[in-house]
Amino acid sequence: MAKDNFREKIPQQPSKERIKNFSEVALGFREEQAGKEAARCLQCKNPACVKGCPVGIDIPAFIKLIKEGKRKEALEKIKEKNNLPAVCGRVCPQEDQCEAVCVLNKKKIPINIGALERYAADYELNQLSVISYQLSDKIQKLKTENQQLKKVAVVGSGPAGLTCAADLAKMGYQVVLFESLHIPGGVLVYGIPEFRLPKKIVQNEVEYIKSLGVDIKTDVLIGNTYAIEELFAEGYKAIFVAVGAGLPQFLGIPGENLDRVYSANEFLTRVNLMKAYKFPEYATPVNISKQVAVIGGGNVALDCARVALRLGREVTLVYRRTEKEMPGRIEERENAKAEGVFFKFLTQPVKILEDEKGFVKGLECIKMELGEPDESGRRRPIPVANSNFILDVDTVIVAIGQSPNPLLARVTANLKANKDGAIAVDKNFMTSIPGVFAGGDIITGADTVISAMGAGKKAALAITTHTYAV
Repeated sequence: MAKDNFREKIPQQPSKERIKNFSEVALGFREEQAGKEAARCLQCKNPACVKGCPVGIDIPAFIKLIKEGKRKEALEKIKEKNNLPAVCGRVCPQEDQCEAVCVLNKKKIPINIGALERYAADYELNQLSVISYQLSDKIQKLKTENQQLKKVAVVGSGPAGLTCAADLAKMGYQVVLFESLHIPGGVLVYGIPEFRLPKKIVQNEVEYIKSLGVDIKTDVLIGNTYAIEELFAEGYKAIFVAVGAGLPQFLGIPGENLDRVYSANEFLTRVNLMKAYKFPEYATPVNISKQVAVIGGGNVALDCARVALRLGREVTLVYRRTEKEMPGRIEERENAKAEGVFFKFLTQPVKILEDEKGFVKGLECIKMELGEPDESGRRRPIPVANSNFILDVDTVIVAIGQSPNPLLARVTANLKANKDGAIAVDKNFMTSIPGVFAGGDIITGADTVISAMGAGKKAALAITTHTYAV
């Protein structure tokens, strides 16, 4: 058998079992599997996979270490560039990035880079301790050189904020990270279901970042608890804003104000932070009745559908194009199908119907057909005349996207934002206020975890240039 014609698949919970629990679906590589998959890597001299990684991990190097049985060393190699390896190994869309440019992808069987990254990262969980950053001597040297250390504030503890804070700490800065909620992690803890990204994984990554010297302060809302001007007055030389895309989008159709209509943000946050997924241990169930319609076709829509299914409901995912145009990951679509989510394609909601008590009693839809491609490159959906019909549902979850969080820009004078609410930055991630930087979903709108991390790394470098100049 040729070396490159078999790709190891990550084991999963059987679909009939996993729909009854919120335990992780993907179970991770066994040692033998990891070794076999690592052995497939061709160790390219000019690896395209590294260029395809937004944070620049030396992918061939860590894979080679796994092949040699050096799991701890592989994790150390990853952490030279990636501060959240266990997260990325689970939720990063490698198929569109590093794996997409893997030379073996010419035969459609690239190295399973994501599963190998997870395998290395889970070493920490097995050891029940955080691996310390290996360049601590370099940090100490920087601290010695900088007798008057420069303080930097990071606002938001999602992937962009955590990455920026960690990189700055590695370079010897005093970093304080402010989080508005009571748990650090941002979208990693409130926006991704437990069965895809367990909370203990995020907590472990946060502990690693704290071990670098980052001080994390929760329950602090910058723009309310402290203003940007007050942070500068307290001695911070730079501020990085990474407050994400937390403003839900709606369809603008009649009935969206009815009871049992949720935005994806509210639904997932209630389940995650109120631990509704542990009912009855935690008496915080989500009121979603029996038949749920999830509107949308992205990863968040798929997450909502699979969560509702685990809460014991019948779930229909409503999408206005065909499956081919769905932006959600193929892996997640296949998981949803296996678990029993119904898909209603070429369907556009036009009205949410109301019962006598103000609750949802149905979803009126119209059939669609595809026309010419629009600005997204996907074929534009066009309504089919006189094709209206009603879906028998009593809960609706709208998962059609999120916009940048508008709160900080609204209350901060001279902080410019675009018409969509995104904070405006220059090529160095500097905002309209000198010393205030921004990155992640707050400047791009909703994007991937790894893209936000890439912005956090670039912003950290820009901040070092700025602080040495002031």
